[in-house]
Amino acid sequence: MKIRLTLFASFVFLQGAVFAQTVISGKVLDEKNLPLPGVNVFIKGSFDGTSSDENGEFNFESAESGTQLLVISMMGFKTQEQALELNGESIKIPVITLKEEFSELNTVTISAGAIEASDEKKSVILRPLDIVTTPSAMGDIVGAFQTLPGTSTVGNDGRLFVRGGDASEVGIFIDGMRVGNAYGTTAGNVPTRTRFNPNLFKGTFFSTGGYSAEYGQALSSALALNTKDLAKRSQGDLSIMSVGGGYSHTLANDQRSLTVSGNIFDLKPYQALIKQDFDWERAPYGIDLEVAAQQKTAKGGLWKVLARTETGGMKLWQPQPGIESRGILVDLTNSYSYAQTNWRRAYENGWSLFGGFSYSHNKDLYNLDGLNLERKNNLSHAKFTATYDFSDRIAAKNGLEYFRNDYQETLTEPGFSRSFGENQVYLFTEWDWFLSRKFVLRTGLRSGVSSLASEEWLDPRASLAYKISENGTFSFAAGRFHQLPLENLRVLNPDLKNTQSEHLIANYLLQKEGITFRAEAFYKSYDHLVRYDGIPQNPQNIRNEGEGFAQGFDLFFRDRKSLKNTDYWITYSFVDSKRSYQQYETQVQPDFAPKHNFSVVVKHFVPTLKSQLGMSWSFNDGLTYTDPNFPGEMNSKTVSYQNLSLSWSYLPRPNLIIHAAVTNVTGHENIFGYQYALTPNEQGQFESIPQGQGAPRFLFLGIFLTLSKDKNANQLNNL
Repeated sequence: MKIRLTLFASFVFLQGAVFAQTVISGKVLDEKNLPLPGVNVFIKGSFDGTSSDENGEFNFESAESGTQLLVISMMGFKTQEQALELNGESIKIPVITLKEEFSELNTVTISAGAIEASDEKKSVILRPLDIVTTPSAMGDIVGAFQTLPGTSTVGNDGRLFVRGGDASEVGIFIDGMRVGNAYGTTAGNVPTRTRFNPNLFKGTFFSTGGYSAEYGQALSSALALNTKDLAKRSQGDLSIMSVGGGYSHTLANDQRSLTVSGNIFDLKPYQALIKQDFDWERAPYGIDLEVAAQQKTAKGGLWKVLARTETGGMKLWQPQPGIESRGILVDLTNSYSYAQTNWRRAYENGWSLFGGFSYSHNKDLYNLDGLNLERKNNLSHAKFTATYDFSDRIAAKNGLEYFRNDYQETLTEPGFSRSFGENQVYLFTEWDWFLSRKFVLRTGLRSGVSSLASEEWLDPRASLAYKISENGTFSFAAGRFHQLPLENLRVLNPDLKNTQSEHLIANYLLQKEGITFRAEAFYKSYDHLVRYDGIPQNPQNIRNEGEGFAQGFDLFFRDRKSLKNTDYWITYSFVDSKRSYQQYETQVQPDFAPKHNFSVVVKHFVPTLKSQLGMSWSFNDGLTYTDPNFPGEMNSKTVSYQNLSLSWSYLPRPNLIIHAAVTNVTGHENIFGYQYALTPNEQGQFESIPQGQGAPRFLFLGIFLTLSKDKNANQLNNL
């Protein structure tokens, strides 16, 4: 009996030891020493745990024994783990402080001067598809950006004008590499387009000022285009259009992809059907070939190659004021090539590296009433950047860039030639400081040196954003920017120095489901602008003496929620700009900077018709010009510019799209200025010719067919 009692007592003792409970307690605070309720506290690999109460305190029991890991976690904060020795005795954990975790999903984004179009970022204003389906753009990237805040529509130019700056003040980059001569060469008063197919790009970053220290040689804006990574599938794309056609073929697998595209356009058949106001001797024509390749490299790297070559031209008579003949015959032929390669890789230790090289070659042949002129421009760009994430709160990007620019002008028959060659070197550094999930600061510094100008410069830049509510953010940006003058002026005076601008921007952005509202005010100063005596065709005494300013505000509203199957955005920009530049002796409103700019874009999808209907309307209050029959400079103004465009996209099958569009539906007579005779007539008056549109409106019809195995791919991005 005694033995049985002893065995029973031993069994009970052992059972109690095995199932002994350890009581674990403690308290969790945030970085401001405030209690954190709802924190998950548990033993890793078990069901033992609890959540902290309103005072941040927790208390629970665990039957585990030995060395265990205590996990403390909460969404938006860094998870912590502590090793504990559980032996049945109560454990009081010292106060635990959880630090905020910063990521793109929960931190504020700087939006001052920045407009992103991407499928990957949360703070974008537009998507890539939004850009290329804007009716007035006719598939041109820049045409779509002309409906966004900060831009001005100059209908007889086609390039991008931003906040009182001319088109040369906008730098265009592909995958971070500078593109030389990004627009097609054209004759005076004939609008141009960007050279590259919108289908190449997965997203764009458009800055209206105060942009990153990574970008330079642009006084007003940086337009950064990012090419697609690996293609998703192998497919062929056939395009048949009223102005030409093309074919693109893609081969793709999990490791690499290759796309080869060719296009031809010729407006001669179109212009034979549609009455033209221009006196064409030969309508614009061209052909291009493009290759884009992507290859995954070892350990997560990505290598890209992009190459493009094209040739084209036009021939037209340009009437002259006071002369009854057809005027001057302008015969233009252009050849262009662009190639780049780049590599990038992110490492597990926090480093990300990027290296790239690009080369642009442009050659223009002009015959101006028998005078032969040849212009060549070559631009080489090498770039290396290294980004390091010290933590989720501090990141730094450092970079080195080298540019080689060669420019030449030749009068072929006399054999007269002038040229220059130049080396430029840049260093930049930029730091992001995430002070909290509501407050981020970015500081940057960019330095440069020019061998031709014998000049060195330093540009500090800074921007910040503070989240004032769940959906609202205030941003500010400031910085200094330099840009060397245009090549055709530097070749006349190689000693020309940089022009300079300083930006100050304040921005408010409200984004919630389906709704975006953006308001931004800005001020820009200009110094050392180029001035000269005489006329633009024959400038004399070229020097850096000009100055000026631009100030104003932008409003942008987009609504994808209120109206079923309807998406629309409204933009208004006010720009007050004055500058002394070129031949002007006083500060004048430039002829490319209308004060009031307004646009509306509406897209409505009709499911029963398998169609998307589009409408865009653009307005500005007119462009300034100088009428020599009256005293003063920039003493006159054109009537308002208006353009109502409509589009219709019909998808009878997933892989087939029929797209039609028409610009200036109302036939508004847009005048962009006047060309005056150099000398007065017998009555003492300077005769003039209005500079207007090539035709009252432009019509487009295209059929886009995609050939792929699943038969669901299409060319929406090409519209």
